[in-house]
Amino acid sequence: MAYTPQKIKKVLVANRGEIAVRIIQAAHELNMKAVAIYTDADQGNLASQLADEAYRVGENLAHKSYLNIDKVLEIAKQAQVDAIHPGYGFLSENAQFAKRVEEAGIIFVGPSSRLIETMGDKAKALQQAKKSQVPTMPNSPVLENVNQALKEARAIGYPLLIKAIAGGGGKGIRLVQDEAQLITQFEIATAEARAAFGNGGVYLEKYLQNAKHIEVQVLGDGERVIHLYDRECSLQRRRQKVLEEAPSPSLDCQTREALCASAARMASDVGYSGAGTLEFLYDTQSKGFYFLEMNTRIQVEHAITEMVTGIDIVRQMLRIADGEPLAYQQGDISLRGHSIEVRINAEDPQNNFFPSPGEITHLQCPTGSGVRLDSMLFSGRVIPPFYDSLIAKLIVYDQNRELALSKLKRALNELKIEGVKTTTALFKALLNDPHIQKGDYDINFLESYKLGG
Repeated sequence: MAYTPQKIKKVLVANRGEIAVRIIQAAHELNMKAVAIYTDADQGNLASQLADEAYRVGENLAHKSYLNIDKVLEIAKQAQVDAIHPGYGFLSENAQFAKRVEEAGIIFVGPSSRLIETMGDKAKALQQAKKSQVPTMPNSPVLENVNQALKEARAIGYPLLIKAIAGGGGKGIRLVQDEAQLITQFEIATAEARAAFGNGGVYLEKYLQNAKHIEVQVLGDGERVIHLYDRECSLQRRRQKVLEEAPSPSLDCQTREALCASAARMASDVGYSGAGTLEFLYDTQSKGFYFLEMNTRIQVEHAITEMVTGIDIVRQMLRIADGEPLAYQQGDISLRGHSIEVRINAEDPQNNFFPSPGEITHLQCPTGSGVRLDSMLFSGRVIPPFYDSLIAKLIVYDQNRELALSKLKRALNELKIEGVKTTTALFKALLNDPHIQKGDYDINFLESYKLGG
């Protein structure tokens, strides 16, 4: 039976690119109308073509457009929308934006502004983890000055990470090996955090060598929370995820159940509503896992969880925001098969990943069972230089990891994107690497990896 919206007849997507397309498609599947926003550089983009209505939000620079809360709300009122879905990035974890949306009488598709303020602040989230008896890495409180940082560092021990409390997307993080580096990097880190996030607060965290990056997807309706199991995101370049897979090839069944249960418990303790992700570091030798942070939004890599659980996470976000209770019990959720995602960026991996904006002159998409391409692409689309370079996500699913890797290799060979440089060459090389084939890699693997070397 078709879904009949209760409160949300029309939703504005406060984002761009592939995630805007994804949300518009989910809204249409639920018989909701969708409104897109665009800048001059994004005029005529795929999201605007697919939406029922599209409005110019401002100039090309993000702070004058996609990050302009007043302008986004002005369009929302003009279009008479019932809800706003923020996607990921931009305003998605901005508690002030969520509060302004709430105050305007519009539904924010995601957790409340109060929850974003608590769980989106890394220092507060770490405090909550300790309350929920979820293991954490040794860390400091938010630091007031470099002298306090030096004192805390001596107690924790080197190496350490300086981390912005409002950071995200791999930004606002610096590795320091000793006191001299801490002294030189502290002021730089606080200045960078202030410039990037409007908040100069930083704290210290013990650095775990050769760790795995594992995350757990949760869904909640404010009354009840379930987990949708785990993803591994250890293949990272400059702390930005490159390839993700679900489930993690690194966890045994006992560790998986303990990790996922701890994530669900913590989200339940705060009365979480919507989709969220709890990120952990995992030590393969001790089998210890340590909470890092919570992302109070949809993740780029949500698709692989959808593939192995059969749950449409974006549709669930919209249904929960529409007032529907969570449709699943934890016992309804089971893992089946294996899924892998690679992030296709408009960058040249053979030239230090230099950005490659420009016109897509030819596009050929891979097809076949278990192949999914979430993208913003079409022939003639001009990739602008003003935003994140992610242009598509290639996702595959199969019965097991070995078959999924083989299918990904086939799909990458079928994918043709001409007119700009992309990171597909990197993935073709990685799939032939014995470490990747065995799942024997950690968060530092790509930092020393040489394409073609």
